[in-house]
Amino acid sequence: MIYNALSIAGSDPSGGAGIQADLKVFSAHNVYGMAAITALTAQNTTGVSAIHTPSADFVAEQIRMVFADIRVDAVKIGMIANAEIAEAVASTLNEVKATNIVLDPVMIAKGGAPLLAEEAMGCMRDMLVPIADILTPNLPEAAALLGEAEAENREDMRRQAKALQGLGARNIYLKGGHFTSDESPDLMLTPQAEHWLESRRIDTKNTHGTGCSLSASIAANRAAGASEIDAAQAAKSYITNAIAGADRLQVGHGHGPVYHFL
Repeated sequence: MIYNALSIAGSDPSGGAGIQADLKVFSAHNVYGMAAITALTAQNTTGVSAIHTPSADFVAEQIRMVFADIRVDAVKIGMIANAEIAEAVASTLNEVKATNIVLDPVMIAKGGAPLLAEEAMGCMRDMLVPIADILTPNLPEAAALLGEAEAENREDMRRQAKALQGLGARNIYLKGGHFTSDESPDLMLTPQAEHWLESRRIDTKNTHGTGCSLSASIAANRAAGASEIDAAQAAKSYITNAIAGADRLQVGHGHGPVYHFL
């Protein structure tokens, strides 16, 4: 059986992140991918130069049309862009009774450009986080959602993951890739237990779209019926190998994409 997953995210014309990355990841997992586009970006591996957003009503209609016709086994939410779109996505997913929702709270591009309007933070925290089965922030995103300083060690990560659960998300996959040590530990916190997912840091500048690809991998595994922790472990392995293979690609002059074709 082929399972179906929907990505609700922005478009990256350079192909390394956003909708384009998510669809590659879904295909790599033998999952049929669909997309509702929340924003058009003008970007490449060196940065973002412009963002164009459709109306919130149009974003909502894309989601409704998919659910009206196709079985959706999992949903991945990425770039949301503004408060109106955040509210529309949350209300529409509730309306269609979406399940297996993976929320990647995208806020800043790899090159530093903001991808979430400042006034949208509250809508994301209050409307999208509570409907997420799995929330996948990196350390800066977790700190921004909580209004705290960025985690500096594993105990900080544990405490912040528990605080994020308090916002309503059932499971927290907190990514430790922003640590400066040789390790890149991720924490998967479920209602029952904590699981540390370990890997060594890989020396490459080609990490564009890692967060998008990880969350898409989790969603693909959830679509296929994997438990939350099994999906997280499989996604950690997938993204580690995708980063390790990134230098095989010859794409751009900045932060290149990871190697999705595993």
